[in-house]
Amino acid sequence: MTRDTLTAEQIVRTAIELLDAEGLGGLNMRSLGKLLDSAPTAVYWHVKNKDNLVRLATDEVWTELDLPELDALDWRTAATTMAGDLHAMMTRHPWLVQALAGHLLYGPGKARHDDHTLAVYEKAGFVGADADQAAATVFMFVLGNAVGASATVALTRQLNRDGGDAEQLLHDTVAQASDIARQFPRLRARLDGASGTDYNAAPDNSFEFGLKAILDGFEDRLAAH
Repeated sequence: MTRDTLTAEQIVRTAIELLDAEGLGGLNMRSLGKLLDSAPTAVYWHVKNKDNLVRLATDEVWTELDLPELDALDWRTAATTMAGDLHAMMTRHPWLVQALAGHLLYGPGKARHDDHTLAVYEKAGFVGADADQAAATVFMFVLGNAVGASATVALTRQLNRDGGDAEQLLHDTVAQASDIARQFPRLRARLDGASGTDYNAAPDNSFEFGLKAILDGFEDRLAAH
């Protein structure tokens, strides 16, 4: 394709596919040009540089999120739905966590989501800076929960690129970590319990448990005021 037949939308959607497959480290104009059957210079014409492309791709994935109708739902159901959808989106695009840490990201897709999030907590009864704090607290909780999945994908990809057996290396590392953990009584009890949980594994439903605890705290705070 030439720069005249390419569109920014095509480039961004293809960049997202490449990011999902290869991560931030695998995104470059040459690889993107090959997928688009286009010269890298034609890609640059539309998106200027890699940083701008990452910003555009990030904002596009934010548009995947549906915004619950606040007139039809109570604030807590809306907050739970939005947090769950955001967590699913970040897990679906594991490169996003790294992008948030290394790029200045903004755009109408993210702004649309942020505005609706504030509306949820204003409906709950938070005012001004308190609504900002509530929204930020839930966002950081979702982001923190998405880090584990993102890190596993990135580490596995890097180990495979280095020519190692990623699955075996991860298995051996978990075994070594578990051996060390057994030196400590509470970790040993957890490892040797009926569940047989891996040392680094999160308990089942930990996301739901944590989100519920946060929203319970919000309700208590609102009731106290």
